[in-house]
Amino acid sequence: MDTNTSQSRIIRLPEVKHRTGLSRSSIYAGIKAGTFPHHIRLGARAVGWTLDSVTAWIATRTAQGRPQ
Repeated sequence: MDTNTSQSRIIRLPEVKHRTGLSRSSIYAGIKAGTFPHHIRLGARAVGWTLDSVTAWIATRTAQGRPQ
């Protein structure tokens, strides 16, 4: 399996919550504050996030939490 292909896939809210440990309200508050990646509209009532944007957000948060 090509790693680039798996990283560009779209994930839905339950997986975003699982990967980040955040609640739905925290995710949407982060989007509003500009501190969490914006979702992609998939349909009239469906949204998703690219896996690479969520992974990058996690990496940034992890790096910020490490002592220098």
